[in-house]
Amino acid sequence: MAKGDTGVRCFQGLLIMGNVVLGCCGLALMAECIFFVSDQHTLYPLLEATDNDDIFGAAWIGIFTGFCFFCLSVLGIVGVVKSNRTMLLVYIILMMVVFAFEVASSITAAVHRDFLTHNLFLKQMLEKYQNPDPVNNDDKWKSEGITRTWDRLMLQNMCCGVYGPKDWQEYTSVFRKVNKDADFPWPRQCCVMDTLGKSTNVDGCKLGVSGYYHSTGCYETIAGPMNRHAWGVAWYGFAVLCWTTWVLLCTMFYWSRIEY
Repeated sequence: MAKGDTGVRCFQGLLIMGNVVLGCCGLALMAECIFFVSDQHTLYPLLEATDNDDIFGAAWIGIFTGFCFFCLSVLGIVGVVKSNRTMLLVYIILMMVVFAFEVASSITAAVHRDFLTHNLFLKQMLEKYQNPDPVNNDDKWKSEGITRTWDRLMLQNMCCGVYGPKDWQEYTSVFRKVNKDADFPWPRQCCVMDTLGKSTNVDGCKLGVSGYYHSTGCYETIAGPMNRHAWGVAWYGFAVLCWTTWVLLCTMFYWSRIEY
């Protein structure tokens, strides 16, 4: 392939533009995954307690692959401009490795969206919330994290339980064993609070009088952000992979036509 041919120049331009777009996509992927793992909604303790935080693992891989896509796009541009077979061969090999990692990241994020069910968080809440007798230090750490997270969620989002306040009455829970139903049928964080952080009507909250307690569940507050971020990591990752496939195939073709 003669370097001076007009067709070659045009093909080189397309490869350079493809790598520029790929580099920008890599930076965007890295930024998205960094935002996810920063846990803006402070929900990680709930996933940590399930011993299955693979969605966060997928995001960490996304940070790595996003940065690699950016770096390799620069290498690819230099290799194309110089028509250097060795440089482009390194580019192709490394890009295939990064491609495989991003495939794993996207599949993991997509599959584990179905893991975030009502019953998962309900069982966890009933067993760990305000648990006074953890079996070991790990269980204590998880129970404290779940308690803090649920207290904050119910206060800030004005919700109660997973399905609603009746979760604390219809199911056996650690909270029910520690607190008598006559004292409080559900956590105090389920009560409507005033500006000073005190219940507007304690007795009304205890009796379940409408307007003095939060009757909606917190599931959407928990699963909503997690599902949105997991969807972003998965499907944006797949979109980047589709673009990478064409850039990689075109680079392979160009590499095979470079004269020794």
